[in-house]
Amino acid sequence: MRKLRFVALVTIALLASAAVVYAGNGNAVPGWHANSDKYTAMPVENPNTPGEWSDVLVRESTPDAVLAQHIAALNDCDWKGLMQQYPDTYQLRLPGGVVVTGREATAAVFAGFVKSPADGGLCGVTFSEESRQVTGGTIAVNWLATSDLYEDYRGADAYITDDGLMVQMVSTFDGAELVLK
Repeated sequence: MRKLRFVALVTIALLASAAVVYAGNGNAVPGWHANSDKYTAMPVENPNTPGEWSDVLVRESTPDAVLAQHIAALNDCDWKGLMQQYPDTYQLRLPGGVVVTGREATAAVFAGFVKSPADGGLCGVTFSEESRQVTGGTIAVNWLATSDLYEDYRGADAYITDDGLMVQMVSTFDGAELVLK
């Protein structure tokens, strides 16, 4: 009877460990693709480039893939690549309690980001991940921003993903804190 209890406890511990690893590895989340009809994308125009529109959502296969696409689009100053991840209900939470809600407001925020420094933007800044913690479809990341123009700048973001999209982000980024070299 003791042997049976021991085997049962070991089995439960192994299953629980596997569940934690599966849920916390940034890979597919159970039920993650159950919301395909929940998220929509109203057309938004790039304020920097009249006539450039984003009206399509491009779903990634895992939370890791959503984050990788987001970082690549930031580093490439790709406004359309950023906007393809944000549904109409997207929210960006910034320092000072600022909440940017929806695609139109988000389009304006990232249009300001993806301009050249001469035009007040941050093209040329490269973001790289320093550490992360994953819980389901949320990836919390400490990052480093480097460039030829600014001193290194560190921050942290929580990327909340669902159904292959970035549905919300909490960020410590504050462009006013960037220091020229």
